[in-house]
Amino acid sequence: MFSHIDPKQYDQQLSEKQQGMAKLFADFNGPDFEIYTSEPINYRQRAEFRLWHEGDDLYYIMFDSKTKQKFKVTDFPVASLLVNQLMSALIVEIKDKPVLRHRLFQVDFLTTLSGEAVISMLYHKQLDEEWQVQSKTLKQTLSAIAPLSIIGRAKKQKFVVEQDYIIEKLTVGEQDYHYQQVENSFTQPNAKVNEKMLLWAQEATKNHSGDLIELYCGNGNFSIALAQNFDRVLGTEISKTSVKSAQYNIALNKMSNIDIVRMSSEEFSQAMSGERKFRRLADFDLTDYNYDTVLVDPPRAGLDPDSIKLIQQFNDIIYISCNPDTLQDNLTELVKTHKIERMALFDQFPYTHHIETGVILSRR
Repeated sequence: MFSHIDPKQYDQQLSEKQQGMAKLFADFNGPDFEIYTSEPINYRQRAEFRLWHEGDDLYYIMFDSKTKQKFKVTDFPVASLLVNQLMSALIVEIKDKPVLRHRLFQVDFLTTLSGEAVISMLYHKQLDEEWQVQSKTLKQTLSAIAPLSIIGRAKKQKFVVEQDYIIEKLTVGEQDYHYQQVENSFTQPNAKVNEKMLLWAQEATKNHSGDLIELYCGNGNFSIALAQNFDRVLGTEISKTSVKSAQYNIALNKMSNIDIVRMSSEEFSQAMSGERKFRRLADFDLTDYNYDTVLVDPPRAGLDPDSIKLIQQFNDIIYISCNPDTLQDNLTELVKTHKIERMALFDQFPYTHHIETGVILSRR
């Protein structure tokens, strides 16, 4: 299944992506893409697998996205070395323990560059006290490999052995930032490329002024790294878990000029225009912000028309995209008011058709 993952072919697959992107965005007559490479193997900090029970045997499987054919997985070169260590160690420890393996159908691994891990075990059964006892022993055993936590999930159940998050350390330039990453929440999977994305955005905004508004701010990934370049940062995010993590990370990194508010981009647009008032914004005077720069990192669907109109009110736009097709569509509207200054290709997902892109635009 992983025959296409060959480090010797890394440069070729990246070149093909570069050519495809140049063709896709040729009509914009923008600058050449700046290219940011990935590690050729062991680059993903998270992975999830189905479990297959075959008699006494127990092993991981993955499905081919097109044929739905299942493949046995003994190692996973895409994932971090720590994920691979924990994969094999977990099977050894639970294989002959019915309480831990019975009706276990999926295992998710979340790791960090700093060497921490969370293992989530998903069951088609209710978890009892005996499971909790044995999971604590499992955690102690696997902690010989790395500091980690175990989470058991079943219908309407979630048991946490230690904690449900890890603390990642990302080095951006010469500065270290620390981020809480919560199990079952979105995080950038390729941490090394994420560091490059943050440095690119940091350098691209070095001479900007005023305040930064970030829509879809997640756990504060960009807000925290870019705060040094702006007077204030206001981030908006709809996910309660992400908002909580962002606030945690602001305190963790001792930031004093960042605020996070839970609301959608549509709600923020309504508040910014004075169309609606929100109690969540009672402590904020939106008329007091200098709306010079906006950063958006939307989901694969891209920006809706109202969000495009919203960000066109800003002088400078930083657009981080995980879908070149919707980015192309959004840029068709954005270039009516703004000029493309920089474009970057971040190879977050080697050997796949997925591409992460960064675009800097300034008002015409």
